[in-house]
Amino acid sequence: MLGPIFMRELATVPRRKGHFPTRAALLGLLAILGVTLWQATVGFTKTATLGETARFGLLYFQIVVYVELLLLLFFAALSAASTVSQEKDRRTFILLLLTDMKDYEIVLGKLLGSLLPLTAMLLTTVPVLAMLLLLGGIDPTQVIQAAVVLATAAYAAGSLGGLVALWRERTYQALALSVLALVLYICFALAIGQVGALLTDAVNWTVVQAWFDPFLAMQSVLEPPANGWKVLPPAYGFAIVMGGFFVVLNTIGIWKLRKWNPSGEPIMQREGPGVDPEANLNADELKQFRAKAHAAPGTVRAVGKNPILWRETKTLAYGRRPLLVKLAFGIVLALILYFAYGELTAPGGRTAYAAAYGLVPVVVLSMLLVAAQAVTSITSERDGGALDILLVTDISPYEFVFGKLLGVIQNCWQFIVPPLLMTVGYAAVGALTKTPPTLGAVEQFLFNLAPLVATAGAILLLFAFAIVLGLHVALRLTNSRLAIVNTLGTVFFLCVGTLICIYTIVINGGSFANQWLSFIAFLVLGIGGLVWVLSADRPSTALTIGSVACPLAMFYCVTNVLIAKPGTDESADPLVPFLTLAGAFGFTIAAMLVPLLSEFDVALGRTTAANEE
Repeated sequence: MLGPIFMRELATVPRRKGHFPTRAALLGLLAILGVTLWQATVGFTKTATLGETARFGLLYFQIVVYVELLLLLFFAALSAASTVSQEKDRRTFILLLLTDMKDYEIVLGKLLGSLLPLTAMLLTTVPVLAMLLLLGGIDPTQVIQAAVVLATAAYAAGSLGGLVALWRERTYQALALSVLALVLYICFALAIGQVGALLTDAVNWTVVQAWFDPFLAMQSVLEPPANGWKVLPPAYGFAIVMGGFFVVLNTIGIWKLRKWNPSGEPIMQREGPGVDPEANLNADELKQFRAKAHAAPGTVRAVGKNPILWRETKTLAYGRRPLLVKLAFGIVLALILYFAYGELTAPGGRTAYAAAYGLVPVVVLSMLLVAAQAVTSITSERDGGALDILLVTDISPYEFVFGKLLGVIQNCWQFIVPPLLMTVGYAAVGALTKTPPTLGAVEQFLFNLAPLVATAGAILLLFAFAIVLGLHVALRLTNSRLAIVNTLGTVFFLCVGTLICIYTIVINGGSFANQWLSFIAFLVLGIGGLVWVLSADRPSTALTIGSVACPLAMFYCVTNVLIAKPGTDESADPLVPFLTLAGAFGFTIAAMLVPLLSEFDVALGRTTAANEE
């Protein structure tokens, strides 16, 4: 019923190389997380009581479902959008429209086929959650409701990403708008409860908000009322709403499929029969006629010294109406700033680490957008067949690499500047470190100058790493979809993994000494993943060292900030963590850039080095 596209994906997904290793890695990650939480809550030096095992089971269940919900939302939208966009870049999507397949077979086949790997991961996790019933602390209905929330949220997010990809003609716009639309929806769901409470008190707006908010719906699963729900549990209400979104979004995609696609295809005017425009022309007139015939319409534009940079910044290399992405980012930024301002001016006093409530989400979102721009600057060229043409021209490696890098920076400066301005603002109000209350405004800013420089420098360094990472991975991997997933997944896991470690430290009262064995396991897993992304196909000693150094530096910075006095506004001197971060990530950036500039063809795997046989 779903057509040949879905049936092909159903038959080929289990045959892919990464199918079983991915599932094994997921189970390994869950095992490491379980050992970490057991060490944090109970420890291995005493026999656990029934209450302690129940507390551990509930905490483990809570962390797993929240982390998996976040991952499914992000990767479902990303996977669905990249699947359709890759077909468009390769000019093969129009071939699907020429077949006798029905519109719903194309839309649903692409969507459901792209979500099959995520569905397999969800089915792998559910038995692990069910095993936690043996520890106590959770009910079988909670496992069922959590699985329902996870599945419906993933398919609704995938429908959103697929619809955006059907609408936009470029991969970058599809990826960026999918992520921003997802964040905007979360903000909309958060606003339902606040706006509804201002209108009337006759409705339980918390339950209504849980029908739309995936995280609040999951919270209702984890914290049900003592006497049960009198009406439909919010998890099932959320499933109904997400099912409605799934139907509506895919109905719009099916309806608009042939109106939106093909988009931007030139209309060629054929000459009439027997017409020879070159007849009766002398040699000079014929030369001028042929020169005009192959020229683009409009006035001639002068190409800059670097043609790659000129194309990245002066042409429609990333689709029409690129301001749409920046407008969506501006709306999301305004909503985050509104929330951050509320944390800074809370009636009970400023919360601990108030700067993180606004700065962290903006930095993570900006890094994802910048990394998406960097990786698609290469994948779009490859899928369109233009990359090989560029590589056989007389363009030097310096022109190509720095043209792409500077093009990404110039196109994404609107995403890079806001976090830096926010850092300056937090320093001005004394939110980066604990400031003596007797200082004035100028003294507060000077007191926060060192944290300001360290924080801004770390943010710029992370942006540089995201840009170079996207370029490095896209040039090494010929599979565009895999390159996009590896790049954005690395940035995403780098941020999410750090936040998980922060959470485990905080819930254990900041005791890192009791968790060092588990953190070593997390480090080994992170190092292995980074080694696989950076140099799995062509091992490099420098990249291996960088893959080891980056997770170590990130974990050192986290522990340096939190270990001293978790839950307060105080933190350690930021200079040493910044220098550690700069050394690790700076070395890794150089390890990725130097081969591209010195041995361009060798770095791309197009030939071998002179000393290799």
